[in-house]
Amino acid sequence: MNDNLHLTPAGPFPADLTAIPDEELQVLDSQVQRQLDREIVHDGEADPETEFRHYELDEEFDERGTR
Repeated sequence: MNDNLHLTPAGPFPADLTAIPDEELQVLDSQVQRQLDREIVHDGEADPETEFRHYELDEEFDERGTR
């Protein structure tokens, strides 16, 4: 399994998403989404940190859509 495909709750996450280029933000979003899916399948629920990161990414994409 490739660890770059998922971003675990303990993995590094940028404090400022506004500084990340669109392409890198999309990769980060994919990693968080895969982790979220993995947690739900294996544990039956998502880790709160993964949910928070998913929310933060959604908010950043929404903000970029209005700029």
